[in-house]
Amino acid sequence: MELRYNPLLDDWTMVASNRRHRPNLPKTDCPFCPGSGKVPDSYDVYAYDNDFPALMPDPPEPDPVGSSLYQTREAVGKCEVILYSPSHTATLPELSVDHIEKLVDLWTERYIELGRDPRHQYVLIFENRGEECGVTMHHPHGQIYAYSHMPLKIRTELDNCRKHYERQGSCLICDMNREERAFRRRVIAENDHFIAYIPFFTDYPYGVFIVSNSHKTALSDFDRAEKRSLADLLRKVTGAMDNLFNRLFPYMMVLHQRPVNGEHVEDFYHFHIEFYPPLRESDKIKYYASSEMGAWATCNPRSVEECAEELREAYHAFLREGRRVIR
Repeated sequence: MELRYNPLLDDWTMVASNRRHRPNLPKTDCPFCPGSGKVPDSYDVYAYDNDFPALMPDPPEPDPVGSSLYQTREAVGKCEVILYSPSHTATLPELSVDHIEKLVDLWTERYIELGRDPRHQYVLIFENRGEECGVTMHHPHGQIYAYSHMPLKIRTELDNCRKHYERQGSCLICDMNREERAFRRRVIAENDHFIAYIPFFTDYPYGVFIVSNSHKTALSDFDRAEKRSLADLLRKVTGAMDNLFNRLFPYMMVLHQRPVNGEHVEDFYHFHIEFYPPLRESDKIKYYASSEMGAWATCNPRSVEECAEELREAYHAFLREGRRVIR
């Protein structure tokens, strides 16, 4: 286990050979279910140290294979699993707003606690849902990675938000919210404190963003009403995804927040959640092919506005009828 420096991208690759031993979709003996001996016999939501971490508070020394060009570094950090519910099948749309609010509180608690370690630079909260996204455990859960380095995508996003602020004197994501509200056709839903839309530039056909209305940069900035609004919109947007094709809708969900240590970004950064759903149709995957992986030249195979209309209709169907899923 170690970090290896990529001088072409000025980034670090995590090497974690221990993860090859992870269980793959076990049919029995789920470690996340009550009674397994791995988790409490009774819980609502629960933070669980990952059994197969890519980052550790006290990692081993890197293998002696580096050089002045090919640098190595200890894989310092923390990997946690966040269990959404004791139920082995209950995904976000099947949970109550009260329950999801507890999840938001747990996310917030872990974000604050992991940020107290000065070695941690960024805390990433995320969920992989569905076998198409490489899920190895069916029990609904998310994860948290606390990195000792700033991940390249986050660093790029921060850099561009900073440049926009220096040029325009305004927050880029606040301006995106205004642009999407003015255009309306890409907006899926909104409530008192958050807006959900498929942004103009998305490379995933149904790549929704959930963005705070107020200019705040992390979960820890939100008051009780905002946290409840976030729980409400998370439930409804993921329910809309399931209703879109009447199936469990796979996605990768990532919370983008301010770094926990280092640069102060409060003036120009803004809390938002990004979804990367791999489906482009009910039975077709939007793959990241050679030009997208090799050149980061992304290509969306669908009209953003058409996809937004479809998802918006599925959202209203969820409000009317509840979640309709063929398992």
